[in-house]
Order: sequence, then structure tokens, then C-alpha cells
Amino acid sequence: MAVDLSSFDFLVVPGRENSPPDHWQSHWLGAFPNSTRLIQANWSRPDAQAWIARLGAAVESAPRRVVLVGHSVGVATIVRWSAGAPPELTRKVAAAFLAAPTNVDDPDPSFALVRSFAPMPLRALPFPALVAASRDDPRVTFQQARQFADVWGADFADVGELGHIGSAARLGLWPAGLLLLGGLLAKI
Repeated sequence: MAVDLSSFDFLVVPGRENSPPDHWQSHWLGAFPNSTRLIQANWSRPDAQAWIARLGAAVESAPRRVVLVGHSVGVATIVRWSAGAPPELTRKVAAAFLAAPTNVDDPDPSFALVRSFAPMPLRALPFPALVAASRDDPRVTFQQARQFADVWGADFADVGELGHIGSAARLGLWPAGLLLLGGLLAKI
């Protein structure tokens, strides 16, 4: 049975610096007419409290069930929001596609700009999810991404060597990612 994509609102949750036009998230926004980008006030210096509040407001105001499409620190935003959101809001989330989850707990100084998202919640998500991880991601080790998927109760997809799965990977529409998303949606 095919999934009726029109029954969902797709909410794209970018990471730091937003997702430029050549990023797969921006391509997906063009592919799904019922999709929107979560806009943050400050893309360069993410503040966990502000980003999480905006996500909560977007989910609450969505007219249909929501499919969250997170990348990088956008994944941390989704996971942190779900850990503290009331059940009536998390029930509005049909599923979450979580690509390249930044390890916000990494003590390396280069992670300082995302430290407000630490500690990363390590408990099951209240909705179906899939973590897509690259074997050579500089923002999270492959093993750590797999551990995140395990503790979140999420499916796990090895996408090969795509770095941080961002614009530098030149994925365009990222057909392989769309197939992963389709597999996740088929489980709803």
C-alpha cells in the first residue's frame, strides 16, 4: 500500500547556517508541496532553548500530523524537544528522519557553538524514527550515530561515506535518502 504523502506536513529542521539551495533538505522542500522549513532567529549561533521553542510552536500549529526532517544540530533540536514536549504534541509527530546527528556532547572546542544542546537525551523517542549516518562524518562518529539510533529506538541506515551529509556531499535531491524516508513512512 502506498503512503499518502498529502496526509502529512513535512517540517524540515536544518542545522547551523540553515540549508542552502544546494542542500538535499532544500531540494526536498521543493519536492513536497506540503513542506516548510523551520526558521530560526540566529542560524550562526544556535541557542537550544530558542530553537526548541520554535520547533514546538511549529508542531503545535501544524494542521496535520508532522514528519520531521532533521539534519545536524537540527537532529539535536528534535530529540531535545521530544524529551520535554507534552505527549499531546509528540503524538502529532508521525515520524522523524534524522540525518547526521551532531554529537553535541563532544568536548572538542569546535563543538562549542552547539554546546547549549548538550546533553543529548538518551532515551526512546515517542515516534518512529530513522537515523541516517555517514561513515566519515566529522561531527559524529559512525559508532556514536549507531548508539544514538539504538537508545532512541530508531532504525539505522549506513549511507556510506558522505561526510556530514550536507551541501558538500552534492546530493541534490538525494534519491537514496528519499527511499529511506519512504521506508520510514511505510511503517506508520
